[in-house]
Amino acid sequence: MTVTPQTEKAVVAGPEEPRNRPTQKHVSLHLQRRIREGGIKLFCAMCAVLSIFVTFAIVYTLLTQALPFFAKVNLKDFFTGTEWQPTPEPGHYGILPLINGTLMITVGAGIFAVPLGLLSAIYLSEYAKPKVKAILKPALELLAGIPTVVYGYFGLFFVTPLIKQVLPETQAANALAGAIVVGVMILPLVSSLCEDAISSVPRALREGAQGLGATKAETTMKIVVPAALSGIVASFILALSRALGETMAVTLAAGSNPILTFNPTKGIETMTAYMVNTSKGDIETGSMKYLSIFAVGLILFLLTFSMNLFARRMVAKFKLNYQ
Repeated sequence: MTVTPQTEKAVVAGPEEPRNRPTQKHVSLHLQRRIREGGIKLFCAMCAVLSIFVTFAIVYTLLTQALPFFAKVNLKDFFTGTEWQPTPEPGHYGILPLINGTLMITVGAGIFAVPLGLLSAIYLSEYAKPKVKAILKPALELLAGIPTVVYGYFGLFFVTPLIKQVLPETQAANALAGAIVVGVMILPLVSSLCEDAISSVPRALREGAQGLGATKAETTMKIVVPAALSGIVASFILALSRALGETMAVTLAAGSNPILTFNPTKGIETMTAYMVNTSKGDIETGSMKYLSIFAVGLILFLLTFSMNLFARRMVAKFKLNYQ
């Protein structure tokens, strides 16, 4: 074999070293990145565990304080009784008047806020010009920043006098004023969430429907709204859950009269109003009146939890139908 200068040079030099071989610096940077990513993952996991821990801590607190109450009060009398009179002890603890008052406020607020919120969301998403939307949406969401106690006095000194002009027999504190005030409170929540759900519908669906000859209204009601129905239903349930747990506004506007009535012009008492009215008074720790706060809070928690489960099922159902 003839050895050329090029061959001799290659033999002397030996095999060429790989160019992409990781250096010590690259290994160190990769290790630092993995440690940093692991730390972020651990922190996020700790936050998730903390939120679950807080939930269980709340349930534990309610149960430990409510169980002594239920040990002294018959469950049948508690859930079917129509008289709530904690004092004088031993008192009467039929929670139906409080549940009835809470549901009257929640349903009344939903009747007021759900259609108005949905229609305003449709207008903002489908019809309003950008300049008009830039003014109306922040103005509507401004209602969410007003303190609830202000809403309570608004219902007491503005809404109730208006109702009395139509229904003179209306009491100073009444369920109708409380429902209207809470409806105004949750209106921004319904409108904002519905508007976000409607805006997230792909524009291609709108263009396809209009290309087939559908009008703007037909496209909105038959294509866009059904496609966004999962988000719309979720906004309704979330807003009603907010109404279910409202405290100060209903305490001032709806009153503190725990009676079982379906007349919206009369004063009622919700579960949250009873809790705040009782806790701000002078009560002995461990007394039946004291323990009744946690019993009512436990029932309120179960109602809210049931609504959230119902919302999840409804959202999953509508996603399955309109996906």
